[in-house]
Amino acid sequence: MTRQAESTGEKPVIVAITGASGALYALGLLSQLCGKEIPVDLIVSEMGRDMLRRETGIPAKGSLREHLAEREIVADNLRIHEVDDLAAAPASGSYQARAMVICPCSVKTLSAVAAGACRTLVERAAEVTLKERRKLLLVLRESPYSLTQIENMRAVTLAGAIVLPASPAFYHHPKNISDLVDFLVARILDQLDIPHTLFRPWGREES
Repeated sequence: MTRQAESTGEKPVIVAITGASGALYALGLLSQLCGKEIPVDLIVSEMGRDMLRRETGIPAKGSLREHLAEREIVADNLRIHEVDDLAAAPASGSYQARAMVICPCSVKTLSAVAAGACRTLVERAAEVTLKERRKLLLVLRESPYSLTQIENMRAVTLAGAIVLPASPAFYHHPKNISDLVDFLVARILDQLDIPHTLFRPWGREES
């Protein structure tokens, strides 16, 4: 557990970024978690780094921590793990994580989780999260869905995961892309029972 987690008693959230469109959601989630001083274990796949490059301009090479710091995502309680490090803490069920969020979640990763594959740290951490009966959120970004993908979503749901598609709403009258990102990040935080003020919930009229 991180030094910050030990001092605050907060359990860390494992965040994985894989090779699907939606890197902005990942940055928004990291910004919220780090801003709230919630410990984070970050795992980024090779294709996840490529999507960060394509969609946010963060280089695929170099120190990811430094690149995140340039986006004002800075925290002493942020630990970054190599995707092929199966000896890292999130690979063990004894590691007391709060939950895991794969954001965005590629259909390749969905398939691996549905099959119980453990070839990478992302897959192993997801399998551990399920076997320990902790919350696993898959922020899937794909359209349309094939029958195979639908069956995989069914399989992970039966295993205990929550499929949370990257489908922002419009009832909060978004004015820009950031508002759409905030909506989805808010829905993730809701699932993690983390308070936020990113948007006004449905039914709560402006005073």
